[in-house]
This record gives sequence, C-alpha cells and structure tokens, in this order.
Amino acid sequence: MANEQKTIKVQLVRSPIGCRATHRATLRGLGLKKLNSVRELQDTPAVRGMINKVDYLVRIV
Repeated sequence: MANEQKTIKVQLVRSPIGCRATHRATLRGLGLKKLNSVRELQDTPAVRGMINKVDYLVRIV
C-alpha cells in the first residue's frame, strides 16, 4: 500500500509561444514539450503548484 502513489495526467492543450519564459520553463519541468502531449505525474504539492501556474495552457485528463 505504501508504494502506491496517486498520479495525475496532464495534457498540453495550448501553445506556449508568446507566453512568459518562466511558464515555458514550468512546462519543460512538467515534461510537456509538444502540443497535445500527455504526461502522468505523481500527485504532489510541487506538481500541483506547477500545474496551477500554467493552468491556462494545460488540461488534467
């Protein structure tokens, strides 16, 4: 039971062109490079904060 981590799927739905450099760096930190790419990440407060920062560019699947 202790090894089971909750995960969250995040999809890049808008282009980061024209966005702030810090927001583009946050997307790279989440592992999202191309449009419509999906990553499954651990549901931690740090990841939640990164998603909240770029919430207008991503969607939780």
